[in-house]
Amino acid sequence: MTIVDAHCHVGRGDTLTGPWDVGRLDHYLRRADAAAITHTVLFSVFHGDYLTANRAVARVVASKPERFIGFAFVHPARDAGRVAELVYEAVHQLGFRGLKVHRHDAALTPEIARAADRFGLPVLYDPMGQVAPLELFATEFPRVAFIVPHLGSFADDWTAQRAVIDLLVRLPNVYADTSGVRRFDLLVDAVRRAGPEKLIFGSDGPWLHPGLELTKIKALGLSRRDEQAVLGGTLLQLLSPLGAGRPAAVEAHAR
Repeated sequence: MTIVDAHCHVGRGDTLTGPWDVGRLDHYLRRADAAAITHTVLFSVFHGDYLTANRAVARVVASKPERFIGFAFVHPARDAGRVAELVYEAVHQLGFRGLKVHRHDAALTPEIARAADRFGLPVLYDPMGQVAPLELFATEFPRVAFIVPHLGSFADDWTAQRAVIDLLVRLPNVYADTSGVRRFDLLVDAVRRAGPEKLIFGSDGPWLHPGLELTKIKALGLSRRDEQAVLGGTLLQLLSPLGAGRPAAVEAHAR
């Protein structure tokens, strides 16, 4: 079975304010292999220069292209005015398949959404609990797949997570990854209300144990078909071939 971990950091930040600034893959890969995880989406840790950081991630991806999928990290404020240029390099030179944005840097911007639309890339955006603007972005950019990590809040803000479930139900181009969701019944509710095809397995590696995060998905008791959707099927549909433009699944939603 193909199992894709949609959320893993790699590299070294330039501030070293905490453990989240160092993403080593040695322990992660050992644990992921033991859990039979076959593919991993990699993107940078927080960094003062994402152009440099993305190039470093690309070298890691190139070391095991059969295993790793690269996403480009973009800073909404610091990279303003050059996002399309950065994304062009990420896609056509580095071979990346998606974008990562975090509100710790700054809130998602239309410039980033336009670039994602142009190049046919999903956007993994962590809103840190500020969920409401996602409805505007998903509505204004219906051809972009927005994936919300941690069901909207790594900080266990259950109100934000329930709001994300509402978005999953109502908006065809909004998805959520399962990394770091501690209230298991929220995952149960998301499957019941929005369907398993709207959830995407992620671990938030290397800091969270990928095997433990995978166990939560196994515990949902899904059919083999539905479990495969969560464990990689949906994400792989959203990833366009290199340089091929918009994913067919998202294009269909826009019609």
